[in-house]
Amino acid sequence: MTQPPPSKLAAPPAPAAAGAKLKTSAFKVPGEGSSVTISVVTVVALVALWFIVTNMGWVKPLFLPTPQAVFQQFYEYLTGQANDKPLWQHFLASMFRVFSAFFLACATAIPVGIAMGMSRFWRGIFDPPLEFYRPLPPLAYLPLIIIWFGIDELPKVLLIFLSCFAPLALAARSGMRSASQEQINAAYSMGASYMQVIRHVILPSALPDILVGMRIAIGFGWTTLVAAEMVAANMGLGQMVLNASNFLRTDIVIMGIIVIGVVAYLFDLLMRWLERRLVPWKGRM
Repeated sequence: MTQPPPSKLAAPPAPAAAGAKLKTSAFKVPGEGSSVTISVVTVVALVALWFIVTNMGWVKPLFLPTPQAVFQQFYEYLTGQANDKPLWQHFLASMFRVFSAFFLACATAIPVGIAMGMSRFWRGIFDPPLEFYRPLPPLAYLPLIIIWFGIDELPKVLLIFLSCFAPLALAARSGMRSASQEQINAAYSMGASYMQVIRHVILPSALPDILVGMRIAIGFGWTTLVAAEMVAANMGLGQMVLNASNFLRTDIVIMGIIVIGVVAYLFDLLMRWLERRLVPWKGRM
């Protein structure tokens, strides 16, 4: 019996091509790909809907002003034509309060979280007060802060600080448990000391969780800003919004809300960039 010539034999599928096909179709990473285009289209659609609803008169300007009215107020505050302090003064006052509280929280909450993650003694001390006040809204303990510390800058910064402290400390505590036991044992087997294991194994493993905690904490800080500037503030984005709401100036209220949201979002983008630079291995392990 003669065998067919080699040219007529069926060639087996190339494993590399088959693997590439499976990798790109059946085994895609969940959430993979850029969503910038979708986000831009969503924002444009929302602004267009806002424009149509308000300019067609379907909603009264008292409840929702037109985009043109909001932009007009932004222009007047930006150029100092409004019957109020210019926007840059409100902006700088709020930035000082939020970032003073945020950096103070980073300087204290991260060491506390690291201590809680490394020692049951410190975890036993700090865990009860943290878990007690963490679910409380800032407005719940705002009256006590005013009674104890007055109405100067200190209570404003302190209120924002407390809103940032708990999520940052808990994120640092959680991050200290990110290193696997195999990594720790491997470091000890190569002669590393206890402090070297903490410095070169545990802390790098905890850094992604700490950075996520920083993003969450600064978000809570901006959320608490309006409540903090209720305390006899004469400048600040939150104070500008509250003062405008007293006079039913919805256009100024929405303008202030948009400014706060945009500034908070830009800082979140900065934190994401730092995260990619400092922990490039995140999501690739």
